Amino acid sequence: MQILKEKIHQIKRFLKEYDFDMWMIYVRETDLMRDPVLQYVFEGQVVWESAFIFTKGGNKYAIVGSLDKEEVEKTKIFEKVYTYVSSFKDGLEKVLNEVKPKKIAINFSLDSPQADGITYGLFLKLQKYLKELGWKGEIVSAEKIINSLRCRKTKSEIERIKEAINITLSLFDEVGNIIKPGVSEIDIASYMKKRVKEMKLELAWEEKICPGVFVGPQKVGAHSSPTSRKIERGFLINIDFGLKFKGYASDLQRVWYVLKENEREVPEEVVKAFNTIKEAIKITSDALKPGVKGYEVDKICRDFIISKGYEEYPHATGHQIGRNAHDGGTLLGPCWERYGNLPYLPVEEGMVFTIEPRINLKTYGVMSIEEIVHIGKKGAEFLSRPQKELFVKT
Repeated sequence: MQILKEKIHQIKRFLKEYDFDMWMIYVRETDLMRDPVLQYVFEGQVVWESAFIFTKGGNKYAIVGSLDKEEVEKTKIFEKVYTYVSSFKDGLEKVLNEVKPKKIAINFSLDSPQADGITYGLFLKLQKYLKELGWKGEIVSAEKIINSLRCRKTKSEIERIKEAINITLSLFDEVGNIIKPGVSEIDIASYMKKRVKEMKLELAWEEKICPGVFVGPQKVGAHSSPTSRKIERGFLINIDFGLKFKGYASDLQRVWYVLKENEREVPEEVVKAFNTIKEAIKITSDALKPGVKGYEVDKICRDFIISKGYEEYPHATGHQIGRNAHDGGTLLGPCWERYGNLPYLPVEEGMVFTIEPRINLKTYGVMSIEEIVHIGKKGAEFLSRPQKELFVKT
């Protein structure tokens, strides 16, 4: 409940910052289809058409079916809860008459799935209601509000992310003890899933690909499920893993090398790649300051990797993390069409990013480390404990 209060408190500031008179989260049957942002303002479920409304003046309204009234009122978040039996439009008319908004922000977005929560059917229905009520204002995207609400983390949110990170790092330490020749990708993944279940926690993303385990030379992409492929000497082992602690996620990668029988030291090619990744993460974190654009940070990291003679990696340098492993908003990514406007958005104080450059060594496997940083007033601070040395198994 503390985090809910903290996030509700932020909303008035964001509405003023972006000059929106009113923000409406319009939903129905949330057990079937839940708007991604609803969890920041209401933790229950509603059945009938419902709206959770916030105004620039600080007022908070809810319009819900009569049978959903009790659950909404119990939150003590909304000063006015309007109920209806026959038509949602009855409550909407009351709010419009009180607020008289010229601009209403609604949850749709071309590029951010986290801000694209309203269904097309509900959007059409809302337009119909507003027309019938004679409203002449402008409907705008709530993407800016939602991105800020998700991305500008409060103190309580940071504490939960840090705890998720700490547990994840302890599991990496554990799994390092079973990494040896003959152990398969599936063996490693099964061990980590078992430990998460024993701790009564949940994985940060789809179980099929969490963790991602990559043993030796790879032809598959970064989002593929573990296989029966077994560790051999001379292989790199890369693990991409995250879990959730009290609703907040981690997302980290660590890498090991298994020495060959006749090797006393890690091959120079592997050492060079590791040091390149480590240095790339350092220069990227140094560049992460409030106001810089996502693509500008991505370019610094990407160009550095390429300057060392490696191929360009086929994904963004980093993404935001919070309630979800991919939390939306500003992306540390290149100006590729598939990313839309997200790389052009600025880095802001309070955001939490992963940094995850990647090198594919055709003879040895995937060289990638993933760290997590928090953006303070002066720049990035590591929330994770960076991997400074390659983990070596004999």
